[in-house]
Amino acid sequence: MDLKQFEADNSGSCRLASGIPDVCRTEDCCLGVDEAGRGPVLGPMVYGICFCPVSKKEELKDLKVADSKTLTEAERENLFQKLDEANGYVGWALQILSPNMISTSMLQRTKYNLNALSHDTAIGLIQYALDSGVQLKEVYVDTVGPAEKYEAKLSQRFPGVEVTVRPKADSLFPVVSAASICAKVARDRVVKGWNFAEDLGEIETDYGSGYPNDPKTKEWLLKYLDPVFGYPQFVRFSWSTAQTLMDSKAVTVHWDDDEEDGEKAAQRQNNRSMLSYFSASAEGDRTQQTHRFFSERRLKSLNSL
Repeated sequence: MDLKQFEADNSGSCRLASGIPDVCRTEDCCLGVDEAGRGPVLGPMVYGICFCPVSKKEELKDLKVADSKTLTEAERENLFQKLDEANGYVGWALQILSPNMISTSMLQRTKYNLNALSHDTAIGLIQYALDSGVQLKEVYVDTVGPAEKYEAKLSQRFPGVEVTVRPKADSLFPVVSAASICAKVARDRVVKGWNFAEDLGEIETDYGSGYPNDPKTKEWLLKYLDPVFGYPQFVRFSWSTAQTLMDSKAVTVHWDDDEEDGEKAAQRQNNRSMLSYFSASAEGDRTQQTHRFFSERRLKSLNSL
């Protein structure tokens, strides 16, 4: 699994894939879909598919694949290696969705919620397998939202393919378990080797589980909250945990509008306006390190023109 493409730009979305086994282009195949990292406030969400000929289902089962959440990291890595080595009849593909991409999608003017993003990503991966020549006859999916509605949606989108959507599908169907392992291994590797675009100095990498209710995760979020610019792109800033911390700990910004003067309105609310922020930096408080937003754009504060 080569993550270089995503590591070069971890602000968007990236697809990784194995080769397509020749047998998958000539025999009827089954395919499983699952994700890793849907709930955490830190790091990407990764969707994975795994596919093999229907005639090889038992061989896939013999690899002892299981729901990735029930396995240790070492066990997942070992099983992923076995899946990768079984490339004569097993193929996989992944879609890595960065925290930045997830949050900007959810907060854009036309709302694009996590369920819709998840459905579209799964559909995109299934379509990728079909476009690559995989002879899909059976698709098994771990549900997102009501299983019956999701199954009907996928069946309509892929006529001629038998679609099964179930809760906990990763513990019911080995091909979904295999997809779950691929996705979880990718997410673990991405999180462990995350390349911070922001200049944060010697950064603490003990994030905890990344889930909002983890005390270690909350401590990390508090430590790396910039009062003006918020969080590094490693954080899903659309999550309520991150938003609550920003509301309580970050600088309040009053946006100027047509109805009242921004400076005066900010003073009435005992806040600093955006203009006063820039003028204050020009007046003498130069001990604070310049944020990369300014340095990358070569912006400096001036006393006079």
